[in-house]
Amino acid sequence: MNVVNTDKAPSPVGPYSQALWAGEFLFISGQIGIEPQSGELLEGMGSQFRQILKNLRSILEAASLGPKNVVKTTIYLTDISAFGKINDIYAEFFEEPYPARSVVEVSALPKGALVEMEAIAGRS
Repeated sequence: MNVVNTDKAPSPVGPYSQALWAGEFLFISGQIGIEPQSGELLEGMGSQFRQILKNLRSILEAASLGPKNVVKTTIYLTDISAFGKINDIYAEFFEEPYPARSVVEVSALPKGALVEMEAIAGRS
């Protein structure tokens, strides 16, 4: 397996890689809304999710991929009532055909984040 790492996305907050290639698939670890230069978690669900998507784009670019290569995402929300807002922002980032996706409400996320997303991308 080959590691993908970029300083344009936050460093992992634990013992894991930003992303790993396994064959033709790139497995991207869960991202929270941390701004990579400051290391600060942004305020609010919308701001955090937009930053997650920026971080995801940076990791994809480091692997010579883009959003069109994402085949599956999992989104973790601390408040499922934000589902509609997340859908709107998600649709700004991804184009049809949209990746397969799961959305799950959780009781808490690292660093007090309100949203986290992981992704799987493939070479086309």
